[in-house]
Amino acid sequence: MDPWWKSAVVYQIYPRSFADADGDGVGDLRGIIDHLDHLAGLGVDVVWLSPIYPSPQDDNGYDISDYQDIDPLFGDLDVFDELLAGVHARGMKLIMDLVVNHSSDEHPWFLQSRSDKASPKRDWYWWRPAREGMEPGSPGAEPTNWGAAFGGPAWEFDERTGEYYLHLFSRKQPDLNWENEEVREAVYTMMRWWLDRGVDGFRMDVINLISKDTALPDGQVSDHGVFPDSAAGYVNGPRVHEFLQEMHERVFAGRDAVLTVGEMPGVTIDEAVLFTDPRRRELDMVFQFDHVWADRGDDPWQLVPLELTRLKAILGRWQAGLAERGWNSLYWNNHDQPRAVSRYGDDSPAHRVASAKMLGTVLHLHRGTPYVYQGEELGMTNYPFETIADFRDIEALGQYAEATEKEGRAPEEVLTVLRARGRDNARTPMQWDASPHAGFTTGRPWLAVNPNHDRINAAAQHDDPDSVYHYYRRLIELRHTEPAVVEGDFRMLLPHDERLYAFTRRLDATELLVIGNFTGESVKAEIPDAAAWSTAELLLTNTTPPPPDLTLTLTPWQAVVYRRTVAD
Repeated sequence: MDPWWKSAVVYQIYPRSFADADGDGVGDLRGIIDHLDHLAGLGVDVVWLSPIYPSPQDDNGYDISDYQDIDPLFGDLDVFDELLAGVHARGMKLIMDLVVNHSSDEHPWFLQSRSDKASPKRDWYWWRPAREGMEPGSPGAEPTNWGAAFGGPAWEFDERTGEYYLHLFSRKQPDLNWENEEVREAVYTMMRWWLDRGVDGFRMDVINLISKDTALPDGQVSDHGVFPDSAAGYVNGPRVHEFLQEMHERVFAGRDAVLTVGEMPGVTIDEAVLFTDPRRRELDMVFQFDHVWADRGDDPWQLVPLELTRLKAILGRWQAGLAERGWNSLYWNNHDQPRAVSRYGDDSPAHRVASAKMLGTVLHLHRGTPYVYQGEELGMTNYPFETIADFRDIEALGQYAEATEKEGRAPEEVLTVLRARGRDNARTPMQWDASPHAGFTTGRPWLAVNPNHDRINAAAQHDDPDSVYHYYRRLIELRHTEPAVVEGDFRMLLPHDERLYAFTRRLDATELLVIGNFTGESVKAEIPDAAAWSTAELLLTNTTPPPPDLTLTLTPWQAVVYRRTVAD
C-alpha cells in the first residue's frame, strides 16, 4: 500500500504572519485555531507550522532557545494542544519545523558551551582557534574563509574563551556539532517528545548541512561576493546519510503515519534519490532549490528573466530522476521565496487570477506531494517595498549591507533585486478581508500589510466560485480522486517551447494532458497526437474552455487538464 502522503497536499503556515488573535501585531496559535475551517474547506491534508518555539526572534524563530516549549509570542503548550486537536478533528495532520543544524546562541546548550573551554558541552558546537600566526579577533583571523548566509564571516569571535564558533547563518545561530553523539541523542529525545504529544512529522530545516567535513577546508574563491564558495565543506557532508538513518531508527521506526521532509539547499538528484529511497530509511521527500533558482544568473545582484525552457528542463530532470525511487516535493512558494504569481506569473489586475491558477495547475499535476504556502491559494502578490527601511528580514538587511558597504553596489541596484526576491514578500500578513490590516490584527502589524488587500482577500474569495481559492480547492480534490495524478508516469511535451508548459501523466489506461500558457498572449499548442485527444474529457481549466476539437489555442495564462482512456 502506498504511503498516505503521496496523495496528500501540505499547507505551510508562517505563524507570525497568519492571524493575530490578541492584537499585539504578531500572529499566534489562537489565530490559527480561528481559521482552521479555511484550511479544511480548501481540502488540505497536512498543516506545517514554521517555528513556534521560544526564540530571541533574530531569524523569526529559526533561532531556537528551547526545543520543547512554545514562545509566549504565539501561546503556550495548552493552546498548542488545542490547535493540534482542532487539526486532527478536521481530518488533517500537523507537522513541526525541526531546526537542528543550529540553535540560538541563547539556548542553554550554547550558554554552557561558551562558558568555558572545559565545559562538558564545549564540543556540542564547532569551536576553533584563530588561524595560526594571527591575532585572535583580528580581521582575517577566522579559522576558515567561509561566509555566512546572512552576511559577514561564518565565524564569530568569543572573547571569553578566545576562540571562534561556527554559524552558517546568523551569528546568533551557532551550528550544532552532529559529530557529538550526545548532541544527536538530545535531538532524537526532543523529536520523540513531540511525536508522543501527537505531532505527525517534521519539516527539517537545512538538514543536509548537519554533517561537516571535519577538516573544515577553506572554500574556493568566487567571482562574486566577498566570501568564497565553501559549500563543499558542509553541503551533503560525509556522514549526513548515516545521521539520517540513525535518526530514522531512533525516532521514526514503528511510527508509520509520520511525514518527514528535508529542506536541502544544493542537493543533487542523485543525492535526493538516496535520501528518499524508502529502502534506505532516511526521509520521505526533500525540498530542492533548482527550480526556484531558475531565474538567477551568476551575479546575485542582477535580475534574469525566466526562460521557461530552463524551468521545464529542471523540473523534468527531477521528475525523471525520482521516477523509480524516491519522491518529489512540489512547491512554488514558501517563507523563503517571493510570491510565485509575481515571479513566474503576471500579478497585474488583468492576469493575476488566471496566472495564479495556471501556476497551481502546472505544479499540482506533477508527480510528487504539493505544498501550498499561506496566501498562495488567494493569489497573493509581492509587496511594493520602497526603501530598505521597509524590510524586516535579517537576510535582506545583511545582504544589503554586505553588497552596498563591502562590494560597493549601488543601493538602488540591490533594492531592485530585494524587491523582486526578498523573503519579506512571503511574510507580509495573510489577507483575510478588506478591513484595516486585512483582518490580520487589531493592532499594528509587525510587517506592513500589502495595500492590495482590499481587492485580494479570503473573505471575497470564499464567496466567489471562480476565485483562486476555489480553483485550488478543485485542484486538491482532483489529486484526491484521480489516481493518475498521484501515481501516473510523467512525460514532458514541447520541451523547447518558451511559451507553453505541457506534459502527460499516465497510469494504466488513464492518461492526462496538462498544458499551461506562461504568456499574456494567445498561443496555439502544437501537441503531438492532438487528433487522438479530440474526444478527451476536459477535467479542469482556469478560463473559458477551449474548443472541443482540440485545435487548442490557449488564451493568456490559461491552463487545461484533459483525461482520456488509452489502449495498452
